Amino acid sequence: MCIRDRNKADVYKYTNKGNIVAVVSDGTAVLGLGDIGPEAGLPVMEGKCMLFKTFADIDAIPIMIDSKDPEDIIKAVKLVSPGLGAINLEDIAAPKCFEIERRLKKELNIPVMHDDQHGTAIVIIAGLINALKLAGKSFKDIKVIFSGAGAAGTAIVKMLLAEGCKNIIVADRAGALYKGRTDNMNAEKEELAKITNPENLKGKLDEIIKGADVFIGVSGPGLLTKEHVKSMNTKPLIFAVANPIPEIMPADAKDAGAFIVATGRSDFPNQVNNCLAFPGVFRGALDVHASDINDEMKIAAAMCLAEWVKEPTVDCIIPSAFEEGLAFKVGEAVAKAAIKSGVAVDPKK
Repeated sequence: MCIRDRNKADVYKYTNKGNIVAVVSDGTAVLGLGDIGPEAGLPVMEGKCMLFKTFADIDAIPIMIDSKDPEDIIKAVKLVSPGLGAINLEDIAAPKCFEIERRLKKELNIPVMHDDQHGTAIVIIAGLINALKLAGKSFKDIKVIFSGAGAAGTAIVKMLLAEGCKNIIVADRAGALYKGRTDNMNAEKEELAKITNPENLKGKLDEIIKGADVFIGVSGPGLLTKEHVKSMNTKPLIFAVANPIPEIMPADAKDAGAFIVATGRSDFPNQVNNCLAFPGVFRGALDVHASDINDEMKIAAAMCLAEWVKEPTVDCIIPSAFEEGLAFKVGEAVAKAAIKSGVAVDPKK
């Protein structure tokens, strides 16, 4: 009765709301499978919920939405939000995933994060921090080429800009994004074109990758060739994270002169695995009843992951998700960033 009559915030005191995350999906962009629908996507979301519990002791529940309409998804999430501590958007196709996340972050007072965007970005930035140290390079001086202008690529670009990277070029099937391009564009790509490609270069990957320091692939298999790698700057850094088949196989990249190679696969060194990020990020957000997961919190998570690797090597720039205590350590860093940035509703917790 006290929750109803006096203070709705007491729901955190008397219920489990503060430890519940909803894994919300419409099954339109399931990793390696594509648009398979909500029923077929359910086992994937159930697996995600198990990872939340295993790594961060978070009680997660899958919510499958039987609609591809962004308005339906937004409405459904808002209606069930009183019983949730946070929202993890999962496997929702671009470009609608951007609008869904934007709207829910604006209209709800609990954390909302599209993991396909930001989880991937956090782990790649963490790996890149250590890779650049080993290569003797810095964010502000490197040229970065992206293959893929979807959900993950957009989030990674924004984190790179926050780290001081100035020369980023994003390419999709039609080539480099640049100001004034009209072919195969949408609102999100137009925004990317405004904040990247400072020289407004045009052309396919063959042309724009010359002299690049870093390649980040969040696209499809076999798109990066040995010739591409050979045309890059000294000590090229390759993040080929398309799954299950990367943009280039590590052996081929190394044979062409790659200094460090990271993929999304567990059978190769330097696995870019979202499981390194999302358990700790949500743990930290829940622990201080954060109203948002902001850029400061995501950067704190990336820094924590990078620092966890005490002595980075070319084959170890990213931790393993199975390292004991890692998610809780990331959670501590995220909680501190939430407090410092003013989005912690209960910083005492």
